[in-house]
Amino acid sequence: MPRISRVKRSSLFFAAITLAAATPAASASCEFTRFALSSINGMTTSAEAVAAGAFQQPGGRGGKGANAYANLPAFCRVSAALSSGRDSEIKIEVWLPLANWNGSLESVGNGAWAGTIGYAAMATAVAAGYAAASTDTGHSGGSVMFVVGHPEKLADFAYRAVHEMTVAAKAITADYYGQAPKHSYFNGCSTGGRQALAEAQRFPGDYDGIIAGDADVSATRVHAAQLFIGQAAHTDDASYIPPANYAALHKAALDACDALDGVKDGVIEDPTRCKFDPGAIACTGASSLSCLTPAQVETARKTYAGAHAGKSALWGLEPGSESGWASLSGPQPLGIALDTYQYLVFNDLKWDYHTLNPAKDVPAADKAIGPLMNSDDPNLKPFFSHGGKLMMYHGWADPGIPPMFSVEYFKNVVEKDGGAKKAASDIRLFMVPGMGHCAGGDGPNTFNSMAALSDWVEHGKAPDQIVASHATRGQVDRTRPLCPYPQTAVYKGSGSTDDAASFTCKAP
Repeated sequence: MPRISRVKRSSLFFAAITLAAATPAASASCEFTRFALSSINGMTTSAEAVAAGAFQQPGGRGGKGANAYANLPAFCRVSAALSSGRDSEIKIEVWLPLANWNGSLESVGNGAWAGTIGYAAMATAVAAGYAAASTDTGHSGGSVMFVVGHPEKLADFAYRAVHEMTVAAKAITADYYGQAPKHSYFNGCSTGGRQALAEAQRFPGDYDGIIAGDADVSATRVHAAQLFIGQAAHTDDASYIPPANYAALHKAALDACDALDGVKDGVIEDPTRCKFDPGAIACTGASSLSCLTPAQVETARKTYAGAHAGKSALWGLEPGSESGWASLSGPQPLGIALDTYQYLVFNDLKWDYHTLNPAKDVPAADKAIGPLMNSDDPNLKPFFSHGGKLMMYHGWADPGIPPMFSVEYFKNVVEKDGGAKKAASDIRLFMVPGMGHCAGGDGPNTFNSMAALSDWVEHGKAPDQIVASHATRGQVDRTRPLCPYPQTAVYKGSGSTDDAASFTCKAP
């Protein structure tokens, strides 16, 4: 029978969560229990039972048909505030299934500047039987303004908050169920992907399995690459490609490269094989929505090519991503990228992204925030040595974080780990054809990475493929295997091209 009595943990500060009032019935259901967190600044925590389907997201919108948590099972919701040190208040939540706990913990990551609990991802974890944990990373709201006058909070956001959450979540879970989690997992995409890699690099003992999706591997380089693409689109008024032209550019890329894998399906399987030149749709007369002007052709070429900062690549976007180019090439640069350079690197709100000089500015960023914000250390041997498994994925059509950053990091880890044969038992990367940033897109983009990871960690079965699906108006209309990089899905020559069974994973 689950119960909550006392949790102790060590950090930069020592804190204890103690049960204020409980009876056997109350502790079993988590009802009417309240907790007091004894710490240097007297932060508090609470616990409450949430009935099946009754959870309402704080600040969420109601209305008919708006309950995304209607199928969520009953759980004990623990809210706590932790401290990593001076000027630190890290809010976390731990959700504990009241029944059918699978014995493991799944912590979930954040997006952009975080500033909130990842309720939707926690719900997915609890629905699958996991105890779940999430943090706001030490501040509220999705703006970089939390950093102003509070430099310690940047360290919490960068890596400390997730570790503090992890320690507390394990202790709370163990106390409630009377046993420690058999296995602990971290699952994050985008900023959550960076958090995932930071955990593997900085706290290798925290998790048994980690999923890092579309990761912001190197904040200094990724954000510079994003700003470079925005800069290219706004060199002058003629350089801008209106979103209305994206469809023509996307079609041209597909016409050039879709069939390279032997199947014409509206998806580019491996964009690195694509030699598409946007000059193919250069206007020969008056400009129109079906062609690009010479200045726009040059913008598209720069967007694909990216730039360099010395020997380091600032990767560009891949052919097939054109439908989402407004993310980086819209009227304004990507907010988190501009914030990073204005607030964190140069501390100058007047710094103009039009003046970005990668050769000079990226090294300045590496010096200013690289040790905090970059998660690109390829030495994961401490994580692998205790059996830790790292699964990475990235959408080839990601229009926000260039996919080659994940490919590059994967290759660096493989080399550091002793080569492809040895590393295959430790790390796998799945590049997702046609998928946008963490989800969506023309290709199959829904897949159960946690099931594949847990099978790997708990049963030693490394994922040789993961079946992904694509749906239109809620109906699955295509499945396709995702293959461990550098393998790709190859059509067997018979069977429906919309059926994953008709494909096999092969190396180039």
